Amino acid sequence: MLRNVAAVVLNQFHPFEFGVICEVFGIDRSAEGLPVYDFAVVAGEPGPLRSSNDFTLQTRFGLERLADADLIALPAVGDTRLRPQQYPEPLLAELRAAAARGTRLLSVCSGAFILGAAGLLDGRRCTTHWRHAAELARRFPAAKVDPDVLYVDDDPVITSAGTAAGIDACLYLVRKEQGSRVANGIARRMVVPPHRDGGQAQYVAQPVAPSHGGGTLHDLLEWLQANLGEPLSVRQLAAQANMSERTLARKFVQDTGTTPQRWLTGQRILLAQQLLEETDQTVDYIAERCGFGNASALRHHFRIWRGTTPHAYRQLFQGCEPPAVASGGLP
Repeated sequence: MLRNVAAVVLNQFHPFEFGVICEVFGIDRSAEGLPVYDFAVVAGEPGPLRSSNDFTLQTRFGLERLADADLIALPAVGDTRLRPQQYPEPLLAELRAAAARGTRLLSVCSGAFILGAAGLLDGRRCTTHWRHAAELARRFPAAKVDPDVLYVDDDPVITSAGTAAGIDACLYLVRKEQGSRVANGIARRMVVPPHRDGGQAQYVAQPVAPSHGGGTLHDLLEWLQANLGEPLSVRQLAAQANMSERTLARKFVQDTGTTPQRWLTGQRILLAQQLLEETDQTVDYIAERCGFGNASALRHHFRIWRGTTPHAYRQLFQGCEPPAVASGGLP
């Protein structure tokens, strides 16, 4: 049962991620028939605690408050606090004890590093902001870091990606524990979607690596970018480069770090993103223009590479407004 929530704050906490936890669990919405949580802000180390924006926070609750919590939430911390030795051992011990007794632990963005320092990501799937995913995997090699998702539930640990993904994770937990009515009601008050499709991949610029060499392959890549709409085969690419297919494949991996087909698909995806963001052309037109042939093929590859559909991507990045609702908020 989700009733008692504690948000643990450390020096260099990020205000938005902290605010997400306060907004979801720290507001009395009983007038709307929604549950009220026994919510507390807990100092993870001696205060006053200084934010990443250089204001301070003082709370009357210390680590002893964690013993009563059904959920312990950890907002993001600054980049200089991502090393495991940056976290006080009394806090880490309390987190380990909480997990052992079945208390849920939820991190937002780089808060996952605190869980990692406590040993609570070992053997678990987890995530963090895409900027920090490689560092999380390096520091905690026993963790199974997935950089492409908005959140991961590996009970009792829930980790979320950057910033607004914390909202997704919090609402997911509410929905899991208390049902869609409660989660939708909180989302409506916050004026956010109760659930978002997709993953972090749609927010990350992922250009495919260019050639580090010159000469024939450099010329080939320029030619390919000018002819992305054409139905190109590896045999055609090899002929254009005046190489055998085997030599082309070896040279391509050497210079770009990937295969000719994957490089070509990646460039077509980038072009499709640009057209979805900057034009009103149909998905069928964009599919043909980018060399995918038809909308079905574009949707297939777009979901693999970006974790969402072309339509959803366009709505997100063109800033399309939803139809107005007379009563305000989300329907």
